[in-house]
Amino acid sequence: MLDLASLASVEAFATDFAGRHGCLDILINNAAVMALPTRQTTADGFEMQIGTNFLGHFALTARLLPLLCKSAAPRVIQLSSLAHRRGKMNFDDLQGERGYNAWSAYAQSKLAMLIFALELQRRSDAQGWGLTRLAAHPGWATTDLIANGPATGGSKLLWRMTHIVAPLFSQSPAAGALPTLYAATAPDAEKACYYGPNGFYELKGAPSRSKIVGEANDPAVAARLWDVAERLTGVSFSGGR
Repeated sequence: MLDLASLASVEAFATDFAGRHGCLDILINNAAVMALPTRQTTADGFEMQIGTNFLGHFALTARLLPLLCKSAAPRVIQLSSLAHRRGKMNFDDLQGERGYNAWSAYAQSKLAMLIFALELQRRSDAQGWGLTRLAAHPGWATTDLIANGPATGGSKLLWRMTHIVAPLFSQSPAAGALPTLYAATAPDAEKACYYGPNGFYELKGAPSRSKIVGEANDPAVAARLWDVAERLTGVSFSGGR
């Protein structure tokens, strides 16, 4: 059992996993909640989206890093989203305590995941952890993410519009998983790259390199986010080969 919305669960899982396995070859940080209509919090008091989508994965990766470093060619895949393009790291109100907006919180959490991916590669290269860090997004995959996120706010118009336009612009969950699987397994997947669908606006299509925009390209923002994440989660990264 692993609940990314609980740091205690993350620690218990990592401890149990380390007791049963000598190394870890591939880690895919995939869990997410999207655009919850009302502000909710994790077991540790974090806003649910930044807590689950980013901080839980940050803590999990840190705790599993020693096992990753024991693999011959470890890969860590961070799941981001097209939403990162309109995301901004609001360090003054990271948890949405003073002003919560469902979609802004989601975009921020997915921007954080892409920043995390790029900064993890920088630190791996500097520290000699030997990681191949990649990121991916599914485009618009017809999973239950909307049904369990924005649709829970009772927006009948959103739900109706989703069903109308989905056949034109979305793809199946299986197709949406392909960029992640490509990043995790393809021999020619490039270190520090971001993969998504190759169709219109990267909504659907075959796996291909995707655009990284905005603050995701700013190392100063990445360093600040890393420091904040270590302080909030109480974990730090230490590996070694």
